Amino acid sequence: MPVKKIGLTLGKFAPFHRGHQHVVETALGEVDHLIVVIYDSPEVTRVPLSVRARWIRELYPNVEVLEAWDGPSDSGDTPEIKRKQENYILGLLGDRKVTHFYSSEFYGEHMSEALGAVNRQVDPLRESFPVSGTRVREALYENKELVHPIVYRDLITNVVFLGAPSTGKTTLAAQMAEELQTIWMPEYGREYWEQHQIERRLTLEQLVDIAEGHLEREEHLLLQARDMLFVDTNAITTFMFSLYYHGEAHPKLEEMAARCASRYDIVFLCEDDIPYDDTPDRSGDVGRHNFQKQIIADLITRKIPFIPLCGSLEERVRQVKSVLGRYEKFSNPYEWVG
Repeated sequence: MPVKKIGLTLGKFAPFHRGHQHVVETALGEVDHLIVVIYDSPEVTRVPLSVRARWIRELYPNVEVLEAWDGPSDSGDTPEIKRKQENYILGLLGDRKVTHFYSSEFYGEHMSEALGAVNRQVDPLRESFPVSGTRVREALYENKELVHPIVYRDLITNVVFLGAPSTGKTTLAAQMAEELQTIWMPEYGREYWEQHQIERRLTLEQLVDIAEGHLEREEHLLLQARDMLFVDTNAITTFMFSLYYHGEAHPKLEEMAARCASRYDIVFLCEDDIPYDDTPDRSGDVGRHNFQKQIIADLITRKIPFIPLCGSLEERVRQVKSVLGRYEKFSNPYEWVG
């Protein structure tokens, strides 16, 4: 009976890029089972270990991913560091036997020797995939082809502007995208309303269509954005419109609105302190003020932190830039808001 081939590879995967994928896919083509060990490494990246592990699990469901939360952070070619790394991996595996160790790094030699495994070097000169985690971290947009869309999407900062009708969301989203050389997501609901409204009303089901259509477009644009995407409204706005006009919301829309609590990195609330712009799809300045109060109450009820924006367009742009200047993706909000 042939011996079962068990492969192992390890790394920080900060982020998980095409070179890492090449190692994993090479291993999957040669072994019966593959184990991937991924280190916490907060000294290298703010992207949580759980997020990086999820990338691998989503892309390769048959791979066994071990999260090394207590893995050694030391790296280098000294005997002490080598022993520390070897002892950690041997302890993590316990009595499990690995037959092939996959890497494209110098540590492949000593780690495979410690494991009693074949030292399987994959593209060590980076000829097939000339990429490094440092290169991607320093210029994500310029190197977007070197990471899978699942990874790229998670690294983009998703910024949403909320507020009642005629509070400057569209103008501000477009202006921020222009100034930061990225793209923005227009409000899909306005486009849908113009095409489908009957006597200025939409059904409960049509409001679900709006939320789903908006989300689909937003997901597509996240893959095209440079560092961040500016979004004009979200499913919470559609949910509030449903309550405003129908006194209720479709269960699907309620669910989509609930998911907004964890979908956006930063929520800005555009205040109603600018002149009201009356259009056929709006309900007057009094309606705007009441709707604004309802949105604020809803955000507070959902425990969604938001940053108010007031004043002229120029003042709001400065306020947004001030927040973004302190912001870092995957950071604790209390570290940068204030």
